[in-house]
Amino acid sequence: MTDLGDFSEFDAADPADSNTSSTEDIDEFESTRVAPRGEDVGIGTICVSQGLRIAEDAEETSLRAYVTSGNRSAVRIGSYLVAPYPDGETLFCRITGLEYAQQYHADDATEIHARRAMRRDDVDEADYKFVASLEPVAVLYEEGGELKRRMTDRVPKPQTVVRQANDTTEIKTGLKMPEDGVFLGHLSVGGEKVRTAATPPTIDYRLKDDYAAGDPLVFRHTLVAGGTGSGKTHAAKNVLRQYLADERQYPMEDGRTVGPAVVQFDPQDEYAQMHDDNPELDDEFARRLEREGVAHGGVADTTAFVPKVGDASYSAGHHRAEQVEFTIPFSMVHDNPFLVAGSGLNDNQYGALVSVLLPRFRQQYGADGSYEQFTSFLDDPALREELDESGRVHEATFDAVRRRVLGFGHVFDQDARPITDLVHEFVRPGGLTVVPTYHVSDSRATETVVLALSSLLIDQKLSNDPTYERIKETPLILGMDEAHNFLTDADSVQAGKVITKFTEAAKQGRKERLGLFLITQDPQDIDDAVFKQINTTVVLNLGDEDAIKSVNIPSNLESKVPYMEKGQMVVYSPDNSEPVELIGLPKCVTRHGRD
Repeated sequence: MTDLGDFSEFDAADPADSNTSSTEDIDEFESTRVAPRGEDVGIGTICVSQGLRIAEDAEETSLRAYVTSGNRSAVRIGSYLVAPYPDGETLFCRITGLEYAQQYHADDATEIHARRAMRRDDVDEADYKFVASLEPVAVLYEEGGELKRRMTDRVPKPQTVVRQANDTTEIKTGLKMPEDGVFLGHLSVGGEKVRTAATPPTIDYRLKDDYAAGDPLVFRHTLVAGGTGSGKTHAAKNVLRQYLADERQYPMEDGRTVGPAVVQFDPQDEYAQMHDDNPELDDEFARRLEREGVAHGGVADTTAFVPKVGDASYSAGHHRAEQVEFTIPFSMVHDNPFLVAGSGLNDNQYGALVSVLLPRFRQQYGADGSYEQFTSFLDDPALREELDESGRVHEATFDAVRRRVLGFGHVFDQDARPITDLVHEFVRPGGLTVVPTYHVSDSRATETVVLALSSLLIDQKLSNDPTYERIKETPLILGMDEAHNFLTDADSVQAGKVITKFTEAAKQGRKERLGLFLITQDPQDIDDAVFKQINTTVVLNLGDEDAIKSVNIPSNLESKVPYMEKGQMVVYSPDNSEPVELIGLPKCVTRHGRD
């Protein structure tokens, strides 16, 4: 007998002992299932552990979803989710935050936990909660067999299953995106296209382009902003090509439907290439574009109107568009005196130019007097003395005006046809007119040409008694690359006149079927009066903080702008959709880039 009593004779290894079990028997215990039976639906459920609340004030809304371990790698900030209500309506929402939390309280900021993790290849997701913060966007419901949306006005039930939105109609309705219109790109989240179960699997984003739900957005003005290398010219060409599609027609007051004329100012000489097909656009890609209703291929009716400025010569080996040379006649200055005030006149000097000198010149030389005659007119000392003695123009003011209007001899009245004689060819329904200025090295001359032409178009569009009916009776898209150079906020009188002219054009554009299409890498430099009239803002990569702030997009998208790759864009168009992220076409639908 030992201290163990009767158990001293026990031999656990003796298979003959009927009161023992073998190690093989121990290994045969049945395992218990910890996962529920059946197939999971969705990615998780609405949870209430930290509150479940829908409020008018977004700051007071608390909506969170627990994401199951198998779905965690698939969710992204910005992804769209849906949660059904018991009566068949659906809450459409967006992920605004993702968070890991401990399943069980433990201090994992220790040497043991860290080194254990460093020896493993994966993370045990079961040890952690994964929670998504949601922003409610809209409630979806059916009415008359059509899916509609309304503001979020009810809270989902606890434990409601949430799933990723993967139905095209569901997503377009939730984001208030139109079915038809001008193609801009494909909906994306975090630089990846949103995919659905439909064919094609991508979701096309379009701008409203008919009068069924208000004025077409093209006549409510567009701004494309992006830094160097962001793909803004590529994107702008693709959008302008859609407006030049054969089927794009707008009704006029006299009952006609007319295709728009596009006039594009082009400081880098890139847009005349839209005449030509893109050799890199293969048949397979072209068929994809056709299936999605995206216009592609060169625009046969493309003409480069080349300003004749001094001895500057224009070389066009990179495109096959027709070229027409023109000059700015000095007669246009009578309606736009700021054209000869490029160096900056104060109010007193500008008043002398407009109220005294130009009318006196017109009286003496007629409406068609040339710039050379005008400078000779100002060289007359007798005129200077007469105006000074009469008290109409002080001699110092006269001298200041004379100095500032000199230096335009290479701009006005050159050896080419005046643009006023070419209006019928300059504005063509369904045609693209490109005004290249890259060959003009004088920035003052470039500014004069662009402002003269844009003023001609705007004045005729807004006039109740136009000289050129062709301009008045044609829907017009006025495109301006490097718009910050011409529409900048400045203190000079003439700059103020230009801003006033473009602001009026923007305000009355929808009525007169005039759309501004502005392209810039410095949106912060565009005058605020013009900026406020822009309805659709397309933002590509911008690195400058002031530029990003100036485009006034929602903060959640603003933070993405500096990190967007070439072709990625944010579209903010309140009258068209919720603010969204897009990816443009990887290839230009017309020729783009030089060999």
